[in-house]
Amino acid sequence: MKECKMKDSRIVISEVMMPSQANPNGNVHGGEIMKLMDSAAYAAARRYARSNVVTARVDELEFHLPIRIGDLVVVTADIVYVGHSSMEVAVNVIVEDLDDGGDPQLGLSAYFTMVALDRNARPKSVPPLTLDTEEARAAFEEGKRRYEAHKARKRGAVAPAGGCVCDAIAQQTKAAHTAHTAKRSEEVKVHILHIVQEKNAVPRGAAFPV
Repeated sequence: MKECKMKDSRIVISEVMMPSQANPNGNVHGGEIMKLMDSAAYAAARRYARSNVVTARVDELEFHLPIRIGDLVVVTADIVYVGHSSMEVAVNVIVEDLDDGGDPQLGLSAYFTMVALDRNARPKSVPPLTLDTEEARAAFEEGKRRYEAHKARKRGAVAPAGGCVCDAIAQQTKAAHTAHTAKRSEEVKVHILHIVQEKNAVPRGAAFPV
C-alpha cells in the first residue's frame, strides 16, 4: 500500500456567504459552516483513502468569531493522523471581510474522524501517512493522543468517590482541552500566516490541493 504525505491530501474550499445562509441579523448559521467543514473533511479523506468515507466523530469544534453575509470563507482540510481504517482531518475555517481589507482570521476549527469503507460498506485499511516534516510529526502525535483518549473514554470513565461518571468525563475533557490550547494557538497563527502570504483567489465552490 503506497504511503501518502499530509500535503497530498489537502483540500481547500471557498465560498462567499449569502443572505440565504444567515439569520435576520446577518450572522451566518453555524450549521452552514459545519456543513462546509464536513464536505472538506470528506473530500480530503476520500482523496487519501481512494474509497468511500463516512464521518465518525467531530472533536474540539470551536467557534472563534461570528461570520457575516458577504464574508469570504476559506475551509482547509488536512489529514493529520491515520489508524487502520480511520483518518483524523484537521479542518480550519479562515474568514476574510472583503469590505474592510483586513487580514483573514480563524473563524472555526475542528478535528473530523473519517472511516474508510469498502464496497460492502465495511471498514477498510488506509495507506500509512508519511511524516516528512516536523510539523507533520507533531500533528500526528497530537492526533494519536486524541485517538487514544477517545478509546479510553469508550472503555468507560471511572467515577470519582461520591461523584458520577459524567463528572469524570467532564474533568478529562477539561484537562485535555487545557493541555491542547497553547499548542493549537501556535498552529493557528502559522496557518493564518500561510493564508495571508498565499492570498490565492479560489473560485466559489472550488476544491483542489495547494
